[in-house]
Amino acid sequence: MLTITQDLYDRIVAHARQDHPDEACGVVAGPAGTDRPERFVPMLNAARSPTFYEFDSKDLLKLYRELDDRDEEPVIVYHSHTATEAYPSRTDVTYANEPGAHYVLVSTADEDGLGEFQFRSYKIIEGVITEEEVQVVAAY
Repeated sequence: MLTITQDLYDRIVAHARQDHPDEACGVVAGPAGTDRPERFVPMLNAARSPTFYEFDSKDLLKLYRELDDRDEEPVIVYHSHTATEAYPSRTDVTYANEPGAHYVLVSTADEDGLGEFQFRSYKIIEGVITEEEVQVVAAY
C-alpha cells in the first residue's frame, strides 16, 4: 500500500493538470529505507509529448546525486496519461527500474472529456504489475 499525504497527492495532481496535454513526470523522494514519500521533485518531460514521457538525462543525474547526498531514494516515480486510463503501458513497464518504488499514474483524460480522473499506484517488479491501495493522510 502507498501512504501519501494530501499535500503530496495534490501537488502530483496539480503538476499533471498543469502539463496537460503533455505527460507530466517526477519523483517523490524519501529517507532511504523508510518507504515514506516526503520531498516532491517535479521533472521536465524532455519528450514534451502527450503519449510519452522521458526524464532529461542531466536532470536525472542531478536528481540521483541529490538523493545520494541526502540519503534518500525515489519512493514514488509518477507520470500522467493524458488520454488513457492510469495503467502502466508496455513502455512504462520497460522503464520501471526502481523495484522499491511506487509507480503512480494519474490520468488527466477528464481534462478533454475522454475519461475519468484517476490516481493509481503500482509496484512493477521484473515486468510484473501489481496495483496497490492508495491511502491519503493529512500527515505522517
